[in-house]
Amino acid sequence: MNSEQQYIDLYTAAEAMIKQHAAPVLNAVRDKAFDDFKAKGFPSRKVERYKYTDMGKLFEPDYGLNLNRLEIPVNPYHAFKCDVPNLSTSLYFVINDSFYKKSLPQAHFPEGVIVDSLSHVAVEKPDFIEKYYAKIAKTDDDSITALNTMLAQDGLLVYVPRNVKVDRTIQVINILRSDVDLMVNRRVLIILEQGAEAKFLFCDHASDDHQFLATQVIEAYVGDNANLELNCLEETHYKNVRISNVYIEQQANSRVNHNVITLHNGVTRNRLDLLFKGEGAECYCNGCVIADKQQHVDNNTLIDHQVPHCTSNQLYKYVLDDDATGAFAGRILVRHDAQKTISQETNQNLVASNTARMYTQPMLEIYADDVKCAHGSTVGQLNDAAMFYMRQRGISEKEAKLLLEFAFVNEVIDQMELEPLRDRLHYLVEKRFRGELNKCASCKLCK
Repeated sequence: MNSEQQYIDLYTAAEAMIKQHAAPVLNAVRDKAFDDFKAKGFPSRKVERYKYTDMGKLFEPDYGLNLNRLEIPVNPYHAFKCDVPNLSTSLYFVINDSFYKKSLPQAHFPEGVIVDSLSHVAVEKPDFIEKYYAKIAKTDDDSITALNTMLAQDGLLVYVPRNVKVDRTIQVINILRSDVDLMVNRRVLIILEQGAEAKFLFCDHASDDHQFLATQVIEAYVGDNANLELNCLEETHYKNVRISNVYIEQQANSRVNHNVITLHNGVTRNRLDLLFKGEGAECYCNGCVIADKQQHVDNNTLIDHQVPHCTSNQLYKYVLDDDATGAFAGRILVRHDAQKTISQETNQNLVASNTARMYTQPMLEIYADDVKCAHGSTVGQLNDAAMFYMRQRGISEKEAKLLLEFAFVNEVIDQMELEPLRDRLHYLVEKRFRGELNKCASCKLCK
């Protein structure tokens, strides 16, 4: 049986159950997503955007799915005590693919702000969700997005109304919890209206020693003059497969800062599609990857300049050791009418062993003539001269290597706007390079 056939058979057999436990608005696009997935199947490596990761192989195992929405026995507020010191956040949990509602934080948001279960809001305000859901995450364009759309039953909805600023960072802990190997399909819908501002920290953790396959689709709508900071941090384990597709649409004079950090994982595939729909918008998209053993991290980005006077900046850095594999493919598309575009794309990679592999493919596709665009990539090893300099001054080889690797990735971490988060990541990155457990001592989920 090919990889996609088991999911075609699954949906055919369980369609009624899936729809029974999901909102009608989510179900309205489910059958089309199934048809799109059935027509396309999993992308092979011959597909340009998937050439570095074998998607079909990742979906071959027979994972369990909680389509009947059975309750997962965990209280994350008692079990999970990790936080970022001095960073006051509104802390929410998503258990596998379900928004945890039993004990919500006493967050005092400005009037009109919504942070809730996507499925719940879709029942209460179907017309509102229908306006946004699955509109920029198109199922006929990507079969992984189609698979997620045909199976997803819940997730997170965040809405910030016009000219409202959410001062407190919204922190979302995605916890993978199961007694068997499990597949989860999670949705996130973020809507910032004109002039709105919000900051997010998404943290991915796996609490059990089982194989997990998590697909996630994030759709973020950023209105005129709105400001979005979206930070995504993965700290799972080597049995985890994470496939995340992020779709962002920016209107005029909006600003987006998107940061994705991979510290611990098994196989990770991050896709970012960002569309400029209004003039004067700008984005800063950064990535930091630390991988060793047999870990695999693939970041694929598309920045689509559809209108004039927009600015995009990308900086992705990898540190690979042992038999790790890294891949970065970034495409900047400047359309005919997108004059006065400014774009910079940089991918820098440090390969610390002879068996690690890095694939890099920065791309510019320009159809306008009045632009300032540049791109570049480097792949290298530790600086021998710097190593020798530090060894001569009594620094051990191990410590010298750590200092060079740490300095290399700091540039990405420093792009984050939240100072306490930057400080926390400096600490976690140092522990990661030292080979220590990255989890907080107070976090009982990891014990």
